[in-house]
Amino acid sequence: MVNQLKYISILLFFTCMSVTGYCWGVLGHRIVGQVAETYLTPKAKAAVLKILGTESIAMASNWPDFIKSDTAYNYLSPWHYVNIKQGLGWEEVKTFLEKDTTVNAYNRINFLAKELKSNKLPAETKKMYLRILIHLVGDIHQPLHVGRPEDRGGNSIKVLWFSTPYNLHQVWDNVLINFQQLSYTEYASAINHPGTINIKAWQKESIAQWFYQSYKVAEGIYADVKEPDQKLDYQYNFKYLSVLDEQLLKGGVRLAGLLNNIFSK
Repeated sequence: MVNQLKYISILLFFTCMSVTGYCWGVLGHRIVGQVAETYLTPKAKAAVLKILGTESIAMASNWPDFIKSDTAYNYLSPWHYVNIKQGLGWEEVKTFLEKDTTVNAYNRINFLAKELKSNKLPAETKKMYLRILIHLVGDIHQPLHVGRPEDRGGNSIKVLWFSTPYNLHQVWDNVLINFQQLSYTEYASAINHPGTINIKAWQKESIAQWFYQSYKVAEGIYADVKEPDQKLDYQYNFKYLSVLDEQLLKGGVRLAGLLNNIFSK
């Protein structure tokens, strides 16, 4: 049994590493979920418990990536991201998000929140929608999930992490987080100190603002890769670790705020 579980864990890890553009990474999503649980209101906590049962938000967060092994769920693939051309300001990005009719993370987050708030869904649908919502809020705080269409959110940009080849999207999905060598509970505990002012400010911002902030972070990430197969190493980790931590923390705090709103009645 132990060997079987180890095999499954390794398989899931490399599945996530090989997928283009779909996952913060197992740890990233669980960190966001773990942080979110600490900011739920009693009503939201009770509602989530009723829907997920013994499954925590952290453990529910990776379901939309794991389910990709079932081709019946292929339609969910474009839900994980939105690609926006670079060089736009806030009003232009906001207009794009509000008017774009293609299936993307922005309109799916709004759809799922509305459906869950209606409280008219069958139990299994409600569970599926909540799992997906948890995941998508995490996804869009990975900046390259709001990346450029021409390189598919950094998937076409080849880089070296020390001497190992990856693409830029993979570095932000998995490599930077794994490099810290912390479990998801250790990582969440280490960064979960937002302060009351930040909690209120981050939860007050609109979903469109979440996307725009990730979009702006992505612009800086793109600007730092100036040549094919550029080597990223300790210096890159030093420069972006605080950005990574803040994105994970914002994702958790905002997810909690969204769930508190959905389950306020």
